Amino acid sequence: MARLRSVAVPVATLCVVAAVGFSAAQAAPQSRGPHQRGTTLTVVEHADTDTVVDLGPRGDSLGDTLAFGNPVYSTSGARIGSDQGSCVRTKVGAAWECSWTTTLNGGSLVVQGPFYDDADSTLSITGGTGRWSGAHGQMHLHALDAEGSAYRFTFSVED
Repeated sequence: MARLRSVAVPVATLCVVAAVGFSAAQAAPQSRGPHQRGTTLTVVEHADTDTVVDLGPRGDSLGDTLAFGNPVYSTSGARIGSDQGSCVRTKVGAAWECSWTTTLNGGSLVVQGPFYDDADSTLSITGGTGRWSGAHGQMHLHALDAEGSAYRFTFSVED
């Protein structure tokens, strides 16, 4: 019996320590993706599918919706992902309020904010998935032509 107790007590102690350690590990915050503080990523969106749904008075009006699902390319021209989202017209002839997800290899980045018809825009990065999990920061949007067929997105991701 003494021999059983000398083995049972250390084994029981080991089990308790392991269980406590496992419980603490489960309760700890999950690590974020491997992006580094101050990571900058630049991509080019080709606005191939932009569609405006005219919802109010005929023509450009408050509440109209812009929906899209477009390919995204590296600055060297290789296709690296896509984006999907929508915008609501908030100021006729001038501005939309938008939300979209840019999906890249290894994860996605979600942005929200204004899109201006005739000026650059800065949107908030509100989150991400995969390697961008927990991301926040800003995305600068710049039109690459007057027709609105291509846009440069520069994501400034903070951790």
